[in-house]
Amino acid sequence: MSKEYVEHRDGAYWITGTRVSLDSVVLAFLRGASPESIAQAFPVLHLEEVFGALAYYLAHQPAVEAYLETLEPDFAKLALQSRATNPLLHQKLEEARQSSAPK
Repeated sequence: MSKEYVEHRDGAYWITGTRVSLDSVVLAFLRGASPESIAQAFPVLHLEEVFGALAYYLAHQPAVEAYLETLEPDFAKLALQSRATNPLLHQKLEEARQSSAPK
């Protein structure tokens, strides 16, 4: 059974059924916040929703990053910093993305 954690409405991405924007969750994550601390920072969100939002971001990374760049001038710099700070994580994410890509 599939559950949608992110919705696109009013030209923006939101955690489904909330007023919490996807960019709030993603930017906190890229700044090094754990999913648990993000859930604590946004009491309206359950931990499952935070993980769902992060999974959505990782599955749609190019599109979400392009969207975020229009909102946050420093986003590109933050994304590069995250890649530099966590190269093993990004390597594993890229390997997972490539292994799940249709051949």
